[in-house]
Amino acid sequence: MAQKLWDSCLAVLRDKINSQAFKTWFTPIRPIHFSDSELTIEVPSQFFYEWIEENYSKQLKQALKDILGVEGRLRYSVVMDKSQTHPVTIELPHQNIVKPGEEDGQDTYRGSRTSTEREYIERNRAKFESHLNPKYIFDSLIRGDCNSLAFAASKSVAQNPGQNAFNPLVIYGGVGLGKTHMIQAIGNQVREQKISDNVLYVSSEKFAIDFVNAIQNGTIQEFSAFYRQVDVLMIDDIQFFAGKEKTQEEIFHIFNALHQSNKQIILSSDRPIKDIRGIEDRLISRFNWGLSADIQPPDYETRKAIIQSKLELNGVILDESVTEFIATNVTHNVRELEGCIVKLLAAHSLFDQDIDLAFTKSTLKDIIRIQSKQLTLETIEKAVCSFFSITPNDLKGKSKKKEIAAGRQIAMFLSKELTDSSLKTIGLHFGGRDHSTVIHGYNTIRKKVGQSNELRSQLEELKKRIEIMSI
Repeated sequence: MAQKLWDSCLAVLRDKINSQAFKTWFTPIRPIHFSDSELTIEVPSQFFYEWIEENYSKQLKQALKDILGVEGRLRYSVVMDKSQTHPVTIELPHQNIVKPGEEDGQDTYRGSRTSTEREYIERNRAKFESHLNPKYIFDSLIRGDCNSLAFAASKSVAQNPGQNAFNPLVIYGGVGLGKTHMIQAIGNQVREQKISDNVLYVSSEKFAIDFVNAIQNGTIQEFSAFYRQVDVLMIDDIQFFAGKEKTQEEIFHIFNALHQSNKQIILSSDRPIKDIRGIEDRLISRFNWGLSADIQPPDYETRKAIIQSKLELNGVILDESVTEFIATNVTHNVRELEGCIVKLLAAHSLFDQDIDLAFTKSTLKDIIRIQSKQLTLETIEKAVCSFFSITPNDLKGKSKKKEIAAGRQIAMFLSKELTDSSLKTIGLHFGGRDHSTVIHGYNTIRKKVGQSNELRSQLEELKKRIEIMSI
């Protein structure tokens, strides 16, 4: 009964929420009980509960009213510790948050502080150095589908560090995607709002080196005391700890001390925690207590927004073709995007030339490898997938979802319009379809073009992208 009712609610919600948001926030939810007009659903974390209540409460209320009537009520069951064989859960709106148990039986804190430690903390509190870059703030971060969960979680932690269920917060993703910027933005906001001055950013490499030096110098007690005074601790690139047993042991005890004291721990990694080899199980378990959020390579629209943001900061306005060229050709790395802008502005200043498309190609030729190439079906496929935020598998598959079917027909239309490929070749490329399917798709789009301004604009935009990608 609970599943059937929740499916009915989802059917209502699907029409009110965009597909990406629906997939992110409602697909993971599991209905578990229905009784006395009250539907109980299980969500994977406290953060999920807070995000849904803040952003989709109106839509949920209406869906419940439509399906359950005016007496319908909703209750959340929040999974608080996924590491246990039987997950610890808490039902909301109760306010008391259940903390995960110590599953390995280890002491969570190695005794109370000694007088030496207390003296060290007091002596160093006044000169606490955060090691934060003041340029790394939320206002200079561009939010997109690629980082929406990480961004929202980071903002929430910055407003209420140590008091949320997502402690620790783990941000993971590839090189140059903005992990360091994201976690330092938390620290900068905590300090700016005067929540605490005891905020520390440290790379895992520096932590490990300082720990070894402390052992050699006989100052391990002071080293440990220093980290235990921190209210918000950010450790970057924790995959560096792999295989370092003594360092991991120290991290384990510092983690426990901070977590028990409701201090916020923020970590970054180049991969999901579960994929890091050489990290002890007890640490993996603790790192998974909170929320893990990934950052993906930015999509086309986000890349353009990043470029435009950097240009605005420098008071520069560029022709649309220039931003489109950079956004189309630098696809995987935010740091590289920023490098392109820096080099372009430097060359503009040195040579006092207008930044047009030709100047951009010449200036960035060592970053963007420009080759003259024949327009291919693969290029059209890539442009259409990027434009509609769908995958090549979607485009070539059998899905009849509206946005996927439309993208498929547009890809076939453009392939016939812009290439010399035969109908058979086009059909084979887009999922092994026969020539009649290609003709049908082509004729459908050609007919709609005369009736839809939106479709005409989409085709013009796609042709511009394909032209840039084919240079």
